[in-house]
Amino acid sequence: MIITRAEEADLHRLLRFRTDSAAWLAPLGIDQWSKPFPAENILSSIRAGEVFLVKESIDADAVATITLDQDADLRLWTPEERKEPARYVHKLTVDRKYAGTGLGARILDWAGDQAAKQGALWLRLDAWTTNPRLHAYYRDQGFEHVRTSTDPDVVSGWAAQRSALPADHGLVTA
Repeated sequence: MIITRAEEADLHRLLRFRTDSAAWLAPLGIDQWSKPFPAENILSSIRAGEVFLVKESIDADAVATITLDQDADLRLWTPEERKEPARYVHKLTVDRKYAGTGLGARILDWAGDQAAKQGALWLRLDAWTTNPRLHAYYRDQGFEHVRTSTDPDVVSGWAAQRSALPADHGLVTA
């Protein structure tokens, strides 16, 4: 598998990751990503070079995506925590055809490796507050729960982190 930076032309695929995931989660009683996400927000992250696609080959359709940035949600992370060097995972999504293959774990290892190479101490994320299966998944990937926001306006309020470490993830950066 290769990982490459997303381009503006990939916006449609990135939006489809969200709608496909929402359609899969809805019958499970989870409202994650059920409301449309502003495309302009994704375009802004693409333009900043923070959105990545995972593909079987350079010409293949993306099978997963991750955004890796330095954007700490001020509602989730304390001023002291925001002073610590960290990278933040957002919008990690794996196509359902690749569910259960370990691809998500490899992408998280890649993100931790990238974070470590950039001098970060932490790989952090926030997850949908009402998705306990997702919380368990991240715990299984070595993330420690830091806190859950009680702010009703924060839908991704389950905050977690793990050390940013070099990793043998097997993804090739294109």
